[in-house]
Amino acid sequence: MYTIIVGGGDVGHYLARILLGEGHEILVIEKDSRQIDLVSEELGDVVMRGDGCEARVLEEAGTARAAMLIAVTGHDEDNLVACQVAKHKFNVPQTIARIKNPTHKALFEKLGIDATVCSTELILARIGFELPSHPIVPLIKLRGQGLEVVEVKIPAKSKMVGTDIASIQLPERSRIALIIRKDKGPLIPFPDIVIAAEDEIVAVAEPGSQEKLRDALAGK
Repeated sequence: MYTIIVGGGDVGHYLARILLGEGHEILVIEKDSRQIDLVSEELGDVVMRGDGCEARVLEEAGTARAAMLIAVTGHDEDNLVACQVAKHKFNVPQTIARIKNPTHKALFEKLGIDATVCSTELILARIGFELPSHPIVPLIKLRGQGLEVVEVKIPAKSKMVGTDIASIQLPERSRIALIIRKDKGPLIPFPDIVIAAEDEIVAVAEPGSQEKLRDALAGK
């Protein structure tokens, strides 16, 4: 699969290394000479000098035949422009943008970017997950399905500890997909599985039902 990565910094460099290792055709577009040298030294002739926000550069990169464009520069605005040009001028099927500011996420989605990855949001979610008052972490949205995959940590004092799966009243359109237990690892959620303290439950739910799901699984 031909994938273009806009931005040859640390994130772009590591992405290119992994995707090349999986056998994908990769091109990294980068403006900075030092970053170009670093990527080229390790990965060879997979770097193109240029501004990935410019249509001319993307045309030279063969963006029209790319299956995916991933924009991971350090600037949200540049990542948005690169993805928009790829999406609307070259009809790239999948565009993914790195964002730093979580408030930009809605704008990127409104403008047609297929997916965003916000490191700030991930770190905040992980911090919140460790707090008893924030036991739920959104993992991924299932586009087109109106559903979201979330992870719920069961507090030691939850009323659900000792309850079997079949007895839990989940919100409508919510399902438990996986249970991760510290001493046993991943468990398939059969109806007779009993919830234990500190279990991490992966569930599928509607975005608006997170509070009900949290109360059903982690409530006191």
